[in-house]
Amino acid sequence: MKIKKPENAQQNLAKTGVDGLDDILAGGLTPNRLYLVDGNPGSGKTTVALHFLMEGAALGETTLYVTLAETAEELKAVADNHGWDLDGIELLEIIPGSDALSSDEQITMFHPSEVELGEATKNILAAVERLKPTRVVIDSLSELRLLSQHSLRYRRQILALKRFFMGRECTVLLLDDRTADATDRQPYSIAHGVVTLEQFAPDYGPERRRLLVSKYRGSSFRGGYHDFVIRQGGVQVFPRLVAGEYPMRSQRDVVPSGVSELDSLLGGGLALGTSTLITGPAGAGKSSLAMQYVLAACNRNERAAVILFDESIATTCDRMSGMGRPLNEVRKKGLLSLQQVDPAELSPGQLVHSLREKVERDGAKLVVLDSLNGYMHAMPGEGFLTVQLHELTTYLGQRGVTTILVTTQMGFIGSAMQSPVDATYLADCVVLLRYFEDQGRVRKAVSVVKKRTGHHEDTIRELIISSNGIHVGPPLSDFRGVLTGVPEWRGTRKGQER
Repeated sequence: MKIKKPENAQQNLAKTGVDGLDDILAGGLTPNRLYLVDGNPGSGKTTVALHFLMEGAALGETTLYVTLAETAEELKAVADNHGWDLDGIELLEIIPGSDALSSDEQITMFHPSEVELGEATKNILAAVERLKPTRVVIDSLSELRLLSQHSLRYRRQILALKRFFMGRECTVLLLDDRTADATDRQPYSIAHGVVTLEQFAPDYGPERRRLLVSKYRGSSFRGGYHDFVIRQGGVQVFPRLVAGEYPMRSQRDVVPSGVSELDSLLGGGLALGTSTLITGPAGAGKSSLAMQYVLAACNRNERAAVILFDESIATTCDRMSGMGRPLNEVRKKGLLSLQQVDPAELSPGQLVHSLREKVERDGAKLVVLDSLNGYMHAMPGEGFLTVQLHELTTYLGQRGVTTILVTTQMGFIGSAMQSPVDATYLADCVVLLRYFEDQGRVRKAVSVVKKRTGHHEDTIRELIISSNGIHVGPPLSDFRGVLTGVPEWRGTRKGQER
């Protein structure tokens, strides 16, 4: 679901041509207005501007790119790298030529900036009068700011350009690279809308990019930061997920696992559209338990999506084959999507976008995140993990998707085990796995400590993972202290007194 404007207003909007940006802008830009796109060098302003002009050219509009810094050859090189053809875009290059280096050119009765500003403005206005474009990009304001010399003259110059373009039905993008004076905010108050592009480098991994629409007069838009990437082919923006934009689905069918004892432990199974947290120490069977639900869904001809942070697809397939549950068949049928993620290379916005495609485009009814430990490391700041997870699980629930979250606790045995993130309050159901010792053997226990959508057993059962799959034993009623890892036997063993 997207932010919507009245239908008659949407028909007249100027599409930006940037994948995801029009969604944030509720359909596009109000035409015949002046907009500011600012950001540090390398943040993607030129690429966004070329998208905007190519979209107009594709619609048969006349478009004009005015460059005050880069040469036409440099712009064409950018387009070539993306596989673009700039046919249909008029390029006006207004930069000092090599003659400006000669001593004769530097001797004048007037300050050089006064001459250059007048010449630049005259060339821009003449090109607009001659071509009558409907879309114009001016790159960049830093050059005009330097030529204007002081803020009053600079502001009057921008206001004059604004009045000129609005009288000629032009939609204009002004690019600002902040190299002249980052504290000068004159264009922000003059522009009809402001889009800020940011680029930053985390302590590890490649740079991250995000976008913010800080102003859009008289129009609704999706606020906040939105991740985006620049790859071959252009810019792709990942709009921030707002779960409240999606209607709630009240259907609460049972989602069985295919293991009757496990379903009994969970009061019949998981509820459709809820989130379940499977937590426990490393190697306790969390991923195998989650994959049991995945295979059960595929056997019902329902699609499932698994996001792998911790292990490779090959390892997951080998492990399930070793349990007698090969994944090849369901993958060939297109019922199972396995996506291996490198946390250092993926932004949270990209992950959410990938999951939305699997749900909205592919029709996935079950989603597994394995594990939250890896998801946490994909975040630029750990403080926002819980909020992002809340939006994601709420969105999936309102789409009728059952979510399974896997997290690994630190430690193996004992009551002092800790989780790297407290996500239990986000989950509707919490399944706890534990190791425990018995007669020189390490065994596994499974229990349900929370379920919001119905009853569940309060027993602790043994979990057995073998070459024949997953088995859940009867309640461990003869033990006390199973969850501590070192239980006491309170029953009677064969051939032994109590």
